[in-house]
Amino acid sequence: MPARLPNEQYRPCAAAVVQNDAGMILICERRDFAESWQFPQGGVDDGETPREALQRELVEEISLPASSYQIKEERSGYRYHFPERHRKRGKFVGQEQVYFLCHFGGPDALFNLETAHPEFRRWRWILPHEFDLRWLPEFKRGVYREVLRDFFEVELS
Repeated sequence: MPARLPNEQYRPCAAAVVQNDAGMILICERRDFAESWQFPQGGVDDGETPREALQRELVEEISLPASSYQIKEERSGYRYHFPERHRKRGKFVGQEQVYFLCHFGGPDALFNLETAHPEFRRWRWILPHEFDLRWLPEFKRGVYREVLRDFFEVELS
């Protein structure tokens, strides 16, 4: 992980790896980029803990209530830098993420992408080793490689 340089600010972010009873993980296709699949995630608001942000983001993005999953593991320190074109829009040079492994025990019917501010066009379950890094922009691939290795001992190239 790159060292933090003075004056660099990373946007704090919470991300969910939602796993079902069959060991499959939830991925969602972004509404703004076709064939771009990722885990539900979002920024941590001022005064909010990463766990609170996780719960809020799962409701906002996929309508998943906290009562439908259990947090099994939490790992922090995942960081990526935005490309230069993204940095011009804000004060952050990238994101620093806390990832939560969440066991989902409810019915798939709980997932609803038609939220107040829809971010995803569809969702699906895959096995961790089936994740294809080409679904992501290059600047995010290192974090996903680390997350899949750390949580599932999957080595993606």
